[in-house]
Amino acid sequence: MNLWTSLEPASATVDPGDSTTVRLRLRNTGDVVDEYRFEVVGSLAPWALVEPPSLRLFPGTTGTVEVTFSPPRTPDAAAGPHPYAVKVTPTEHPQATTVPEGNLTVTPFTEMRAELVPPTVKGRFRGRPGLAVDNLGNTKLTASVRGSDNGDQLSYDIRPSNVQIEPGRAAFLKATLKPRQIKWFGSKEDRPYTLAVQRSGSAPLDVAGTYVQGSVLPRWVAAFMSLLLALVIAFVMAWLTYKPQVDSTTTEKLQEAAGTLAPPPSPAPEAPKTTPAAPVTAPPAAAATQEADEDGGGAGNGGSEEKETEPQERTAATLVRQKAAEEPDKPHICYRVHVRDRDWSDAVCDGDTAGTEGSGEQITSVDIAVSGINGTAGRAQVYNPEGTGTEQYFPDPWSEAVDGTDNYLGSTEKDAPYMRGFTIQVDHAESAVCQSAYIHDADWLPTACDNPGDKLELTYAGAQANDLWFEAVRLTV
Repeated sequence: MNLWTSLEPASATVDPGDSTTVRLRLRNTGDVVDEYRFEVVGSLAPWALVEPPSLRLFPGTTGTVEVTFSPPRTPDAAAGPHPYAVKVTPTEHPQATTVPEGNLTVTPFTEMRAELVPPTVKGRFRGRPGLAVDNLGNTKLTASVRGSDNGDQLSYDIRPSNVQIEPGRAAFLKATLKPRQIKWFGSKEDRPYTLAVQRSGSAPLDVAGTYVQGSVLPRWVAAFMSLLLALVIAFVMAWLTYKPQVDSTTTEKLQEAAGTLAPPPSPAPEAPKTTPAAPVTAPPAAAATQEADEDGGGAGNGGSEEKETEPQERTAATLVRQKAAEEPDKPHICYRVHVRDRDWSDAVCDGDTAGTEGSGEQITSVDIAVSGINGTAGRAQVYNPEGTGTEQYFPDPWSEAVDGTDNYLGSTEKDAPYMRGFTIQVDHAESAVCQSAYIHDADWLPTACDNPGDKLELTYAGAQANDLWFEAVRLTV
């Protein structure tokens, strides 16, 4: 062997997000000038840099190169020891490759993130939000979850209440909120609450949400009952005030007539018989005039004229209601897309294509409406001006819509960022939403569906990379 090597130090430690450097010393023990190339092998190779990448040595001389390790502060940099090696290849004698070995220990760090899905839930007797907990550290995360609110107005049932999450993974918990007092009448009330994610030996991570408690009976029922009660009371009061007093004076009149009887009168000549005149009634001019005014016609108006009305916009909800009327026993989903610097496309339904594949056009908003599956929920993932890769970017909150109404994801503003894709879900025990998106400079993605009956199951339509977008979409239920 014509080469001597030494790693200094052979073992080192580095914190994720920081860097450390080891030195590789080598001596040319041969009798010719040789040039050596260096390559780091092992799990730390993506985060290693050798300076200089090659070194030329004369016989009997010694040189030094520096190997710098910079693991990122992400779950990819797993905590613990990581063996590595530096492959040294001589140019003149490639078969005499040397591989000095070392060990680098990555220190552990913990970081987590929690999000309520959705942050606001509504209900009369209960609400069912979901909690997503992400382990962003490089060690296993063990945590417990509990709920609280001001005034102890809600009870909490969280399943599971304890979780263990591997680095880079997420856990989804289901919570059931129940008000301690039922609200029978009145307007809705907001009840803020907090779900605390507690790790051992650290401060809890609080996630705030809102439970909107509605009354059991709608407001119009309470108003109708109040009005009915007021009418009954008014009728009773009117009856008691204006009740007719009936007094009989028949006996007194008979007694007066018996005391003063007059002689029978002489027969009077018969009066000529006359035919009773028919009652005179006024012509119904006012009623006719009123009916003419209500019909919008008459001699003065020159006949009836139809008012010109502007055509209504044909949204996804307009089409899905028509579909539901034609086929009420089937679920339907209708949708359309808004193209940058243009306008909305025509609404389509049940697997037809919205958008233009291969056009290069960028979509900024999606309009979705369903029937027969308890509505939809979703939100848009848009272009991130500060993004560089595949990181998620959902700037807008969740958007929800009931059956037969439009659910708009994204924005139609002039300078709105284009959509990379969008999440979509339905809450129905027997139905799932399925999607397939056409990606710019690519092709149609395979069809993917969510899990029927699972409110925490989502499906994502679109691209993952920050510099890509979808040009067309197909949805079915």
